[in-house]
Amino acid sequence: MVAIAILAVTIAWRSSDRHEQTGPAMLPVAAPAAAAGDALIVEPDAGMAPIYALLSSPRHSLDMTMYELVDPTAEALIADDASRGVRVRIVLDHGLERARNTPAYDFLRARGVEVVWSSSRFFATHEKTFVIDDRTAVVCSLNLTDQYYASSRDVAIVDRDQRDVSAVEAVFEADIASRPIGTPAADDLVWSPGQSEADLLALIAGARRTVAVESEELSSTRVIDALLAALHRGVAVSIAMTYDPDWGRALDAIAAAGGQVSVMYGETPLYIHAKLLVVDAGTPHARAFAGSENLSDASLLHDRELGIILATPRLVDQVAAVVSDDVRDGRHWR
Repeated sequence: MVAIAILAVTIAWRSSDRHEQTGPAMLPVAAPAAAAGDALIVEPDAGMAPIYALLSSPRHSLDMTMYELVDPTAEALIADDASRGVRVRIVLDHGLERARNTPAYDFLRARGVEVVWSSSRFFATHEKTFVIDDRTAVVCSLNLTDQYYASSRDVAIVDRDQRDVSAVEAVFEADIASRPIGTPAADDLVWSPGQSEADLLALIAGARRTVAVESEELSSTRVIDALLAALHRGVAVSIAMTYDPDWGRALDAIAAAGGQVSVMYGETPLYIHAKLLVVDAGTPHARAFAGSENLSDASLLHDRELGIILATPRLVDQVAAVVSDDVRDGRHWR
């Protein structure tokens, strides 16, 4: 079982638009981080202070895989780590986000950070993860893209389980060298390609009472069929999403089968970017998934992704509360 910690911190910082900047003009100052027990970082509720504190905390090493890095504050903290003698290595997506990532790539490389473009073996490197001092892995649904922080539902998990951390590091070492690697043994972790679809389908198939879903995308036929099968065996299914016509047929089918479907429009009240799945919340066998995987074939089968399955009851309940609140706050489908 993973050990989860959120950092309780105070940070003084100022955000700014990138425009034509090649890097941030000021360096944020972070207070020392302190563990505060099992918790989930929920955005935008928590603000970016906990994430920035984590980025400020390495003493020896920081290894990061990031789909989008367009945040001068985060870039300044990473550059400051390198200036303090921390070994910083970053893999940035090349497949879809090279143009957006290039300013950060250039800024950080000029400041002694080892930054490489992601492997062409993946359609996209959609993972959003960093590892601090080989001891703590932070598994996120959010990109480090400051224009979206205030309006997007996202989450991050701080994972101190050493088996998990070692597995994340093993994949990072392979990905930064563009070497193939199989799925490392770590029961909590959910990797794409090669594992995510089977793991998420198993979670849905094992549900006895409830399945709650929050996702940016819903186009995987197998996932849709699994949700319909759950409804047909009497499991209550609820879904929260931001509206997109591409998901209309799936949402119609789920609603017609008795599922509770709720959608938000644009960024009102939030844009749902989180990728969450909760089964049987409030029961002894409750489980929750959080990570970078959307419920699409591209994400589950072709992209580099990482998520985590949570079993800590309090944490599962918190994830379930996020989905429940967003189902409540959206509009009833059809």
